[in-house]
Amino acid sequence: MDGVDGNVGQGVSGGSDERPEARLDQAVRVAEQALIEFEIAVETFRVEVENFSRLHHQKLGPMYARLDELDAQIAEARAARTGDPEDVRRAQEARAAVMPMPGVDELFHEWVDSDGLSAEAAAMLTDRPVQPPKRVRPSDEVRKLYRDLARQAHPDLARDDAERARREEFITRVNAAYARGDEALLRELSAEWAAGPVQEQRLTPSEELYARLEWLAQRKEMLSLVARDLEESAIGAMLRMAPDDPDRLLEEIAEQLLAQVAEREAALAALVG
Repeated sequence: MDGVDGNVGQGVSGGSDERPEARLDQAVRVAEQALIEFEIAVETFRVEVENFSRLHHQKLGPMYARLDELDAQIAEARAARTGDPEDVRRAQEARAAVMPMPGVDELFHEWVDSDGLSAEAAAMLTDRPVQPPKRVRPSDEVRKLYRDLARQAHPDLARDDAERARREEFITRVNAAYARGDEALLRELSAEWAAGPVQEQRLTPSEELYARLEWLAQRKEMLSLVARDLEESAIGAMLRMAPDDPDRLLEEIAEQLLAQVAEREAALAALVG
């Protein structure tokens, strides 16, 4: 996502017989393409972060929930043994931490039911075979289709409000299909765009071209902030640790959590035994 920095006029010819408006128009086109490439990179990373976050919650959520429950039970057992007011307070705080929160069903995607951990979650915690969460990371072909469509139909290529509206409506559907990894729909959208109206290119005054360059710069700055927030988020940071094999990273974290669960269970058994 760093490839858009630099001189937007790079590669623009400067023959003495070329009109200034023509050179400026080409500079605008170079900046437009650079911005589109940057937006594609940001959107791709956003989808990866969103999908990895979903997979993270599906796979590890039950283990975090089990650890919280064991911490509460350990604190309660310790409080029951000592009767110390401070231990009682800590037990109450630990129990409050595992109370159901609004939206927990949606968060764990049916890993937690009204009776506690679901069968899938219990199987994972006991090392029994379990159906893995559905994989939603876009395939290489889906990524290629998305990039091609984004480069062709991006709203930033519009030269009037009507064309921008048409492109925005279309690219919204493209983004939704990409987020779902729907290759068939992306192919349909590609055919739809290819059959669409060809917009007539119009020459613009120098003042409009300068304004266009300023808008492109502002848009890039906004996208830079979005990219930074994604990269600095907890999930984004995890994803950047293992961009080529995020599933392996989840497996490593799961192994660590299972070891912590075993330690907590042994500590609880020692208190109540």
